[in-house]
Amino acid sequence: MPIEILMPALSPTMTEGTLAKWLKAEGDTVKAGDVIAEIETDKATMEVEAVDEGILAKILVAAGTAEVAVNVPIALLLGEDEDASALTAAPKKSHAPGISLTTQPAATSAPAPSPPAAAPGAARPGGERVFASPLARRMALQAGLDLATVSGSGPHGRIVKADIAETLAKGPPAARPPAPAAPAPVAPAAAPAKAAAAGPAPTGPDARTLADKLGLRYRAVPNTSMRKVIARRLTEAKQTIPHFYLTIDCRIDDLLKIRETLNARAPKDGADAYKLSVNDFVVRAVALALKKVPAANASWSEDATLIYDQADVSVAVATPGGLITPIVKHADAKGLAQISNEMKDLAKRAREAKLAPEEFQGGTFTISNLGMFGIREFAAIINPPQGCLLAVGMGEQRPVVTDGALAIATIMTCTLSIDHRVVDGAVGAEFLAIFKKLIEDPLAMLL
Repeated sequence: MPIEILMPALSPTMTEGTLAKWLKAEGDTVKAGDVIAEIETDKATMEVEAVDEGILAKILVAAGTAEVAVNVPIALLLGEDEDASALTAAPKKSHAPGISLTTQPAATSAPAPSPPAAAPGAARPGGERVFASPLARRMALQAGLDLATVSGSGPHGRIVKADIAETLAKGPPAARPPAPAAPAPVAPAAAPAKAAAAGPAPTGPDARTLADKLGLRYRAVPNTSMRKVIARRLTEAKQTIPHFYLTIDCRIDDLLKIRETLNARAPKDGADAYKLSVNDFVVRAVALALKKVPAANASWSEDATLIYDQADVSVAVATPGGLITPIVKHADAKGLAQISNEMKDLAKRAREAKLAPEEFQGGTFTISNLGMFGIREFAAIINPPQGCLLAVGMGEQRPVVTDGALAIATIMTCTLSIDHRVVDGAVGAEFLAIFKKLIEDPLAMLL
């Protein structure tokens, strides 16, 4: 029976994607781990690896096809003992457009352990056929392992190499307790996921309808998956998170002097080279302030408030498709040079849509810096499920009063957007006070 290659869910928010490119052609031999296609997700372009071995017999979704729902078959793979006649014998499956299939049953519950059988392709109790990749079958045969005792992690419960290796690592089947019964499958939602991905229904007239009615000339740029996700998440954030804002001014003259001195001393090339930006100091100061005020490093959930142990700082980066927030992980444990080089690498790969999901998902706090665009001050929308976001404006010379005398200083205005369910005003103020102290005394963050 041909193996269905399904549209993978490459991120938790992905419900559909664009099949950007096929890297294998019909008739090509495919091995487990081979990169077969490139998929454009809501945040990046990612490579898809094969989990089975065989011949790529038929491509079902052409390169360049957009809005392909997750778990919809995109190609068929024939095993080494199958020929093209198996394609016509394959059962036809119906996939309702726009409905996520992730809730449909993929595998039955694992049966109670039994002694190894002579035929590794034996059926499970009840006569259900066991599906496994050719490599998995060979490994099971060599080990004398009954495939009916193995739970598959591949598409539709198919057993792959990793499942055999994991089963053998656990020891003889008789020594393992039976696996718990799988929960009953959940029926897919009646409302199409595709419609939900576009965000809540607009409250006013549709922009295109109104423009056409008024005879306005325009250029329609199709919304990408990334833009749709951004629209939905920001709308949900603004509607469901009780935002409030705290603003503080920071004098950065000493920071600018130290930055200039450190950059002048930095190696110009090699592994130790670096060039610090003001934003690198901001990332470091935020991380250190979060360690001193852990209550600001938090997220809301219905049953508990999550206080994070590590300061994983997300930094908003503008890309051609929209904003993405690569993460400087454990930023409190990294020096300025390491933060600077890591951030430059993350930003470059973000603009090229080459970030892995773990590099932009899971941060605990976000920084959005528009100072380089000449923005003096702004208030940003929180990046859920995080509890806080710091909006950083430009550094500019302003008149200030120092010891009763008028003077000129370089001031940077920062605004903290706060989820009031998680962080109270006093906690936000304490965080900003420590952040301001670190920014205005940058030597303290070098200790």
